Amino acid sequence: MQLDRPHRLSVAPMMDWTDRHCRVFHRQMTRRAMLYTEMVTAPAIVHGARPRLLDYSAVEHPVALQLGGSDPRELAEAVRIANGWAYDEVNLNCGCPSDRVQSGCFGAVLMERPGLVADCVRAMQAETDAPVTVKCRIGVDDQDPETVLPHFIETLAGAGVRHVIIHARKAWLQGLSPKENREIPPLDHALVLRMKQRFPDLTICINGGITTLDQARSLLDQGLDGVMIGRAAYHDPASVLIGADALWGDALAPDALAVVDAMRPYIAAHLAAGGRLHQITRHMLGLFTGKPGARGWRRVLSENASRTGAGLEVIDRALAELQASAAA
Repeated sequence: MQLDRPHRLSVAPMMDWTDRHCRVFHRQMTRRAMLYTEMVTAPAIVHGARPRLLDYSAVEHPVALQLGGSDPRELAEAVRIANGWAYDEVNLNCGCPSDRVQSGCFGAVLMERPGLVADCVRAMQAETDAPVTVKCRIGVDDQDPETVLPHFIETLAGAGVRHVIIHARKAWLQGLSPKENREIPPLDHALVLRMKQRFPDLTICINGGITTLDQARSLLDQGLDGVMIGRAAYHDPASVLIGADALWGDALAPDALAVVDAMRPYIAAHLAAGGRLHQITRHMLGLFTGKPGARGWRRVLSENASRTGAGLEVIDRALAELQASAAA
């Protein structure tokens, strides 16, 4: 599939959030941005329910699979299996700081083992024609990012990696929770910009602390190849993703009401297949953030979408609440 620089803007992989329903919802707002799965561990793919872990809708393209793991052979096997799903990219997680990830010796702890990461990506590349990319931090614990990060990137480049996504914060593996690791370590966007200058032939994308399209545009203008936005794209998706395609010169953009209408056939098909309404609408709660009636929209969906038999009429009631408040 030919993709036109999809990484100019991407939505970060976020556990429990960026599932297939969330990605279909986000795709209604941007045709261009790269969407990432939640992190899926290599052992889960090798030994688990593969369709449940890997299935997605064709409308999600361009879409990337993020893998967690540190065993080259197991990662290679997971990539070989995932080939059947034709993801546009396979990404290796070297940035997640959770205890569960650390105990499995993957995620951010791999920042301390660049040679192992190189072995992993070589094994993954041998099993797929899709680009194999890496998402990392600027360092962990007491590491000096000015030294560690360029060495890490150089090692990846030597293994054939051409695209690195850098979360511009350290990860503290001891003493901070995953939530705190997203907020407390100071951001260093300037360091990531220097990495692009140092490795001009690599695709270098930045993540961390970016909440608006204006910020994204500024970072792109400074020379970075792409910007990845996480929580802001989830909690206030309209402000981040509606209009995002202008970063590619595409002026067309839906409004939030059109996004709801575009989701109706997908929701109806999900319900007909035995799914529950809240599995989709939980991702849509923030669609009208900052707009009159947003509270009523959230309340109706939150209180009713999880009820047995809930259907599209709940969407209609939520829209009625929204529109009544807007007209008041």
